Amino acid sequence: MHFDETQTYLNLARSFAGESQAGMRYQLIAREATAQGYIALADEIKVLAKNETVHARRFFEELTKRGEKLDNIVIDAGYPYHTGNLCEMLRLAAEDERNEHEKIYPAFAKIAADEGFKDVSALFTLIATVEKHHEQIFTYLHEAMESGNLYKNESPILYVCKECGHMHTLKEAWTICPLCKSSQGFVALHLPYGKE
Repeated sequence: MHFDETQTYLNLARSFAGESQAGMRYQLIAREATAQGYIALADEIKVLAKNETVHARRFFEELTKRGEKLDNIVIDAGYPYHTGNLCEMLRLAAEDERNEHEKIYPAFAKIAADEGFKDVSALFTLIATVEKHHEQIFTYLHEAMESGNLYKNESPILYVCKECGHMHTLKEAWTICPLCKSSQGFVALHLPYGKE
């Protein structure tokens, strides 16, 4: 079977479109966070948006190195189009990431393996692992924002101002940086990286 006639061909196109859209949705969330003064939160979300863009690039590379009919690929798929306030957008992003790593990419990986594209299957699996970490981060951010604990912790932790580097170990970050007078929104966040 020619590559352009496989389900993997269509799945790579769907994944490119989906990751491109996720990157843009996350940029819009970051824009809203910035508008509300959550500069460090916006910076973290911009990193996730960049990750999604790189995922899109990798899917595009795999598609273009194998496919021949690339002028216009017709794909039928659902893509998230939702919005809300900042807290709701963080929750929805977590749900989108969970859907990718629990359902979409494992199914695409199996199809690619069954069609003989082991390297594409591995790519879907690797990206699913990253999406799982993205879900954890968005879930943490949503819960911390919803509970008012984005800049609070039960035990003292190191808070660092991303503007001037001032740091102090506290249970709650300062409202205004004592050094540069930046708002709390510039305090670096403590994210749940590295959880399996």
